[in-house]
Amino acid sequence: MSLYVKDNEVNRMAERLAMLQKISKTEAVRRALRHELEREQQMPSLVERGLAFAHSLRAKAGPAAGRTADKEFIDSLYGEP
Repeated sequence: MSLYVKDNEVNRMAERLAMLQKISKTEAVRRALRHELEREQQMPSLVERGLAFAHSLRAKAGPAAGRTADKEFIDSLYGEP
């Protein structure tokens, strides 16, 4: 199966990387794609990032976290007796 790159900038980058590493353009593209796939796979998923964020919020909330939102609590937010 062939891959045709029709973008001049992409072609120049592939040629430059191939020249710097003394490899073929095909190998340069292969390595670049492999590198990006590995980098992407190491990134935490959206769910993992969301959980980490929720845990950090919970840690910042302190001992008042989870307090019941009764009338007394709501009034305390507005400075009412």
